[in-house]
Amino acid sequence: MTIPHLLVHDNKDNVGVVVVEGLTAGTKMFCVVTHDNSSFEMEAKADVPIGHKIALSDLKAGDTAVKYGEDIGRFVADVSRGGHVHVHNLKTKRW
Repeated sequence: MTIPHLLVHDNKDNVGVVVVEGLTAGTKMFCVVTHDNSSFEMEAKADVPIGHKIALSDLKAGDTAVKYGEDIGRFVADVSRGGHVHVHNLKTKRW
């Protein structure tokens, strides 16, 4: 059994969460969608700390971030597939 690098909660999500320590750029990640236990592979484009998010597709500034199938914020900078998603490129819509 392969241990996942990235968890995606819902099929509608466009970000997933890193669940391993020391994920480095170039890593071929094993990704699991917890909603239906499906899986896929993708490459990490950056070093990403555990608990931070990764873009599942190319996303543009102004796009909505979706996690748990819900709107969690707005991208304020473009992020490519496999890129690091965090406070430098994602902001809440609450204020």
